[in-house]
Amino acid sequence: MPNLTNSTTSVQKVTHVPLKPPTPTTGWATVKSSFVRQLGLQTGEVTAVQQAFGTLATAAPNAITPDANFWALLQQFEGTPLASQLPVPSAFASIQTSDLTAFGNGLIGLRKQQVESLRTALAPQVGTSGANVSPGAQAANYGAALNSLNTGIAATKNLAQDTSTSPIGMLNLERLEMTPAGIERGGLLATIPLAPKERTAVVQEEWSVTSQEFTSIVTDALENYSQTGVTENTQLAQATGSQVSHSNQFNISASASGGCGFVSASVATQFGTQDQTSASATDSRKQAIQTTRNASSRVRQSHKMTISTTTTTGASESSTRMLENPSATDPMRIDYFSLMRKWYVALYRYGLRLTYDITVPEPAAAMREIYEQLASLQAQVGNPFLFNLKYQDISPASLPSLMDHYGTQLPAPPAPTGPLTPQGQVPGLDENPGWHFFTLSFNVPDGYYVTKLEVQAKVGSGAYTNYTYHVFGIEGTSYLDGSNTNNYNLDLTKLYGFMTNYTGSQSVTFFLQYSDIAWVGLVVTVEPTPAAMEQWQISVWNACYNAAQTAFYASQQVLNAQIQALQATITGVDTLTLRREENDEIMKCVLRWLLPNFEFMPQDVLNLFKSAGTNLTYGVGFTGNDVGPSSLPWNLMYQNEDRVNFINQAIDWNNVTYFLYSYFWDVPTSWEFIRQLQHPDSTRQAFLRAGSARVVLTVNPGWEQAWTYFVEYGSTNMPDPLPPHPYLTIAQQIADYDNANYPGIPPANPDGGGPIDDDTPQIGTTCDTTIPQSLSAAVVITVADSTGFVVGATAIIDTWESKVQETQTVTAVPDGTHITVQALASGHSPSGGQPFPIVQASAKGLLIGEWFEYTPSSGTDIAVTSNLATIA
Repeated sequence: MPNLTNSTTSVQKVTHVPLKPPTPTTGWATVKSSFVRQLGLQTGEVTAVQQAFGTLATAAPNAITPDANFWALLQQFEGTPLASQLPVPSAFASIQTSDLTAFGNGLIGLRKQQVESLRTALAPQVGTSGANVSPGAQAANYGAALNSLNTGIAATKNLAQDTSTSPIGMLNLERLEMTPAGIERGGLLATIPLAPKERTAVVQEEWSVTSQEFTSIVTDALENYSQTGVTENTQLAQATGSQVSHSNQFNISASASGGCGFVSASVATQFGTQDQTSASATDSRKQAIQTTRNASSRVRQSHKMTISTTTTTGASESSTRMLENPSATDPMRIDYFSLMRKWYVALYRYGLRLTYDITVPEPAAAMREIYEQLASLQAQVGNPFLFNLKYQDISPASLPSLMDHYGTQLPAPPAPTGPLTPQGQVPGLDENPGWHFFTLSFNVPDGYYVTKLEVQAKVGSGAYTNYTYHVFGIEGTSYLDGSNTNNYNLDLTKLYGFMTNYTGSQSVTFFLQYSDIAWVGLVVTVEPTPAAMEQWQISVWNACYNAAQTAFYASQQVLNAQIQALQATITGVDTLTLRREENDEIMKCVLRWLLPNFEFMPQDVLNLFKSAGTNLTYGVGFTGNDVGPSSLPWNLMYQNEDRVNFINQAIDWNNVTYFLYSYFWDVPTSWEFIRQLQHPDSTRQAFLRAGSARVVLTVNPGWEQAWTYFVEYGSTNMPDPLPPHPYLTIAQQIADYDNANYPGIPPANPDGGGPIDDDTPQIGTTCDTTIPQSLSAAVVITVADSTGFVVGATAIIDTWESKVQETQTVTAVPDGTHITVQALASGHSPSGGQPFPIVQASAKGLLIGEWFEYTPSSGTDIAVTSNLATIA
């Protein structure tokens, strides 16, 4: 049975082959430049190591002695130079790896000496008091020295590892084809033995099932104008109740008795006051936030209804067959076998590519930023409402700052009031030496109390030698001083604590004796009571609490909206965009770690964009009416664009192969966060959780040497001739191998490019005669067998080792032992008596393996065997 070629299934595959060439002593420009930058050289360290090298050279003449250019190059990295001032990586291409390794080891020795010196200086010293002395500055220097030593050791080890691992490899492009090739008998299912002349009944049952489905589809369509309104209401209600009770009771009793001649008097007086104040206040507030969003669009509404009716009918039929062995002497057997589908499998190799292998850390680092933002927002949403304002922090002086902080209007404190000034003239004196009484009354406003009471009086003594006046038993005595008039101004609160903290209606009684004329007055200073201030603080605290709570809930709504937007950004991306983003991140990581000093946009070019008024945040520029930039400095941008073009053309970034490694190859502190990252797309989730990735870059045909030189020497301008770097040699060999064929070895790219190579077979023959060069005329070549050669196909003539292998188009096949090609660029002759090969190329590729595979089917085969002697 012929193969069913129209049913062939083709599967593309590749085989990666790492190469281990000799370790190069030059090149590695980017790796070496990165090594020197990692050392963090301090001023004077290069000179110190150079002097140590000179001492070593004197003691051991065979020691490594780098030249002056080596030391001058390293000194440019001392201190903290700007990145733009550092040498280009290509300056390290000619530096020997062994020299840098020796310098790294010398630097480690120097820094060890510094650590030991600082450690000795930090040793505990016993002072006069027996206390340990350890200066903080020396401790800081010791820690910095330890860090520098660790940096030098790590950088030197990385240099040895990076320069001993070969990133060069080959990628064989292959194709697997599977073609149906018929059916074959498989395993035994059942057997029926029959003795001579034996008859047996075999029951065979057949059934069939018929299914019929009727589907009716009704579709309605309506085009209309639609408006949607969404209203969100957020209500915040809060009630506050407070009650203040104040009770004050004051009692005074006084008695006085006296006599003057035959007149005697006794006076008893009692004054009492009681005040009780109770205040209750309830504050209820309700705030509502309403947001309305309207959206309108012209929509097309369609309604589709499907009605399906399925009818299934079945029929079965049973039949009985009689089987009889016709032989009277020989037994027989009837066997049932399964039928297997046979497949012809062919493996073709049709090309070869150079690969560059690199392992990068955190390939999805940039993509995790959105998860970091989401985690931060979710943590903020989970925080409870906290209000830390204390009553003692509320004062009239702090009121403006509180209003600014909480963004709300706050009640004003109790307003200060002026002093009370009751006054009057004492009536009815008339030089009467008896007692005279006069009362001044005043009312302290609610919420205030007396803090100071001053008595002002002007008393005339008249004809008497002395007089007396009292204020509630506070006596003042004065004698004639010649002016016959005395003025008084006494702070009774300060002197005697008189009426301190009194509230409500109050009165002060004056009584005088032996006085002429008198005028009395009061100056009463009042201030808000502690209860009033406390009530004001409560109202301010409640207002601040409400404002803070409203702001908190508003911020929670904003946070929730941001969380929903981030979640929509994570989940609302199609699969093709996800894969494109992942490939872009792989490309960025490769360039960052393969070329440590690589800048995606150099600072000089960035400055040009700034000077052109480009919006750097959103990347918006050159949107005006002018044709474009014409300034000479924009040549810098063109140079950068050339580098961008080179990187994108040299590597087949759309077919980069990478292998993701687990999260625990990342920083340990991030394990918990990375392990919990989730994404609806399983491929993206695996990419996000990768701790590192091995990336195999596939170099496009024709760019093998250019890419290798760029990586090793940091430049896209290749010199002529190229330096003798083993990686460059391998790149050239792979490029040649992709377009050449070797005797006895499957060709990497059998397609010679002839006009009808698509259907030509891969065949070959040999030639044992010498053929001279002929560039102007067709050449007839005598071959062992020309069967299968086709006019218009491509013939590959001679071996690669001969250095004259070439491809030519077949122009004629005169007979079975000759073929004609259009020309010959070189002469060809047998080598060592052995004929040279001539191979006809095939676009299909070279068949490097073929085999058959079998898959089970539902068919059954029957075999009748009567000669049992031949049955195992």
